[in-house]
Amino acid sequence: MWTNSTGDSPQLHHQHTSPRERRAIRDNIYRNKRCRMETCFDFSRCQSGFRVYIYPPQRGDEISEAYQKILSSIEESRFHTADPSRACLFVLTVDTLDRDQLSAQFVQNVRTRIHSLPTWNDGRNHLIFNLYSGTWPDYTEDLGFEVGLAMLAKASADVANFRPNFDISIPLFSKDHPLKGGATGYLTLNDAPPSRKYQLVFKGKRYLTGIGSETRNALYHIHNGDDVILLTTCKHGKDWEKHKDSRYKPLDFFLYAELLHNSSFCLVPRGRRLGSFRFLEALQAACIPVILSNGWELPFSEVIDWRKAAIIGDERLLLQVPSITRSVGRDRILALRQQTQFLWDAYFSSVAKIVSTTLEIIQDRVESHVSRNHLLWNSLPGGLYALPQYSADPAQFPFYYAMLGKSPSQQFTAVIHTLTPLQSQISPVVKLIIAVAKSKFCEQIVVLWNCDKPLPPRSKWPSTSVPLSVVEGQTKTMSSRFFPYNTIITDAILSLDEDTVLSTNEVDFAFIVWQSFPERIVGYPARSHYLDSSRSRWGYTSKWTNDYSMVLTGAAFYHRYYHYLFTHYIPGSLLTMVDRLANCEDILMNFLVSAVTKQPPIKVTQKKQYKETMMTQGSKASRWADPDHFAQRQTCMNIFSRWLGFMPLVHSQMRLDPVLFRDQVSILRKKYRDIERL
Repeated sequence: MWTNSTGDSPQLHHQHTSPRERRAIRDNIYRNKRCRMETCFDFSRCQSGFRVYIYPPQRGDEISEAYQKILSSIEESRFHTADPSRACLFVLTVDTLDRDQLSAQFVQNVRTRIHSLPTWNDGRNHLIFNLYSGTWPDYTEDLGFEVGLAMLAKASADVANFRPNFDISIPLFSKDHPLKGGATGYLTLNDAPPSRKYQLVFKGKRYLTGIGSETRNALYHIHNGDDVILLTTCKHGKDWEKHKDSRYKPLDFFLYAELLHNSSFCLVPRGRRLGSFRFLEALQAACIPVILSNGWELPFSEVIDWRKAAIIGDERLLLQVPSITRSVGRDRILALRQQTQFLWDAYFSSVAKIVSTTLEIIQDRVESHVSRNHLLWNSLPGGLYALPQYSADPAQFPFYYAMLGKSPSQQFTAVIHTLTPLQSQISPVVKLIIAVAKSKFCEQIVVLWNCDKPLPPRSKWPSTSVPLSVVEGQTKTMSSRFFPYNTIITDAILSLDEDTVLSTNEVDFAFIVWQSFPERIVGYPARSHYLDSSRSRWGYTSKWTNDYSMVLTGAAFYHRYYHYLFTHYIPGSLLTMVDRLANCEDILMNFLVSAVTKQPPIKVTQKKQYKETMMTQGSKASRWADPDHFAQRQTCMNIFSRWLGFMPLVHSQMRLDPVLFRDQVSILRKKYRDIERL
């Protein structure tokens, strides 16, 4: 055998290690296997917030494509800091993803390089990512270095070594897994009756000897060639022909993607290691994973309830698998498949989502008094969009009203964004305040004073039957209109530009509609996006067509949570760009809400003119007259889609009108009589 005293170079053993030797290896790696957050993590470093620091790369560092995606995801996250003194968590630039000593990606001298870091401190408050550990023939969890007090974000985690509430199990993903966005799932409306051609499928390697061979080598026992298709091949490795047996046959006649997309269940047996690529492939394909990997700590099991999305079997009971899958009813199959699509899209479709989920779990541990509960993690839109710093109570989020049997508040707060001086009692903003205050649903009016002129005295503002408060913007920027001001106490916000023209009837009707769709933007001015194929970019249009994908926030209702999400979720660089341009903040809010809900906004009632025409063209508020305004909005569309990694906006052709709108009947029969006269 080869050995090396550093414990960091290839060690090739030509016979299987004994159980005692495997335990010794495990005990050496996990000397601190009783580590928990309470015993091995320094919470005092996190008093100024949860920040993550990445060590600067050292000369000669070779970083794999997959690990570079992980580092890039952290750098672009809201948690990243370039100041180690502010860091709560530290991440290595030393690539630790592949610790298989036979791999070309194996990095030498990791132990020496890690221990030379100035703030290593035996790994305390460090996070180490790993996809492959151990090597042929036993594939133990040997990393080639001691992790000490560091947390492991590890694929193929074994429950025997996994440190609960400390380590994190992540999925095994390939180097081709996208950095952002990611492919969508395959569950379509046409799939709604959960009937697919196959009941259970698998296609992959078969191991004749060694670890992981027991299950895969026995799959032929339950393959029936009809609706249970389990195809294995021993055609892998250098000497596969020596091991070829009578059951060998080429697999090319069955396309793998076709099997995945046409089966209700997909077998996910262990390979040489506990996890495999089949897991994520099954999730994306809306094929319910049937997991046969005893001892595997499933990815993000600390927060994800896998019983709602997978069948967890036992390798020792392989022959029972077909009957188990056939006992699952159609409604249950549909529910399981729908959950696979939610989990895929929320946490697994890109490297950025896998990394973000990892960091959010750790933040929940650090700030346990405001952590998410299982409902937030396991229900739409998912834990990454439900920030517990806003509220740890699911009933405070618009996404869970129906699930919890809660109704949104019966009142709204109008927030009027003001950029021009208050000139007289006939100013557009004064007329707008009077019209909105007459609404029986209006709780209060907040005027956000972002004008360069001094704040007018209270006597200059109109008298209203509802409280009127004027808040002076601290920064007087465009993004400040979506700041979560403490003065806003209602669930619903009516966002208004100062030159918006709305009647009381229009306000009332839009609010009634919003109460049925509290998670969406509901309003009047609609816009749309399109793909400009000639320039390979997204376009923005204000033309009146039969569909739309945005409702501008110059006259729209939405839930106040989106103010918090806009301020604390969107990267500071995008907010700075919006403020510099004094443009696109309404588009960015539409991108955010559509990314969260996966649904379009809702337009109410036909209304072509919603701006006050008397506003002087030279005023600061008349930015629509600026010839650069439209070009900037085109540019914003593409910058925002690159941030997310996909285009979240969804087209819609639905417009909601009052009953009897435009019908040839007496006006006395209509509830919202003023709307048709506008």
